[in-house]
Amino acid sequence: MNKADRYALLLKQVRSLVEGESDPVANLANAASAIHEAFGFWWTGFYLVRDNQLVLGPFQGPVACTRIPFGKGVCGTAWARGGTVVVPDVEEFPGHIACSSASRSEIVVPLMRGDEVLGVLDIDSRELATFDDVDAEGLAPIAALLVDLL
Repeated sequence: MNKADRYALLLKQVRSLVEGESDPVANLANAASAIHEAFGFWWTGFYLVRDNQLVLGPFQGPVACTRIPFGKGVCGTAWARGGTVVVPDVEEFPGHIACSSASRSEIVVPLMRGDEVLGVLDIDSRELATFDDVDAEGLAPIAALLVDLL
C-alpha cells in the first residue's frame, strides 16, 4: 500500500476513533496514537495555542518541549505562517528547537479554524527527509477533522 493510501485509511480510522466523543484531549490522544502507530514515527503530538504560546498537548514518543513561542522553531513557524512546514533536515532549519537530538526531519500541520491557528500537529522522524507533499496532503484532512472537535 502506498503512502497516500495509508493516509486515506488512517483518516477513516481517526474519524472512527473520534466519532461520538466530545472530549478534545481524548480525541487528540487517540489521533496522536493512531498516526504514530500507522507510520512508526519518532514523535507524534499536538501543541495547542494558550496565552500566545504553543503548549504541549497529547503526544506519543519521548518527552518533549513544554512551551514554544510564536514564530520560534518549526512549530512556531507553522503557527506564524498558518501553513504546513516540511523540514527535510532539522539541523538546517534556522532557529530549530531541539527537544530531542534524535529528531532529524519534521512536519508541522497547523490546526486552523478559518484564519485562526488553534494548535499544531507536530511529527518528528529519526530519519532525514522522511516527509514530503504526500504527508502534507494526507495529514491536512486529519487536522481539519480534529479542528472541528476542539
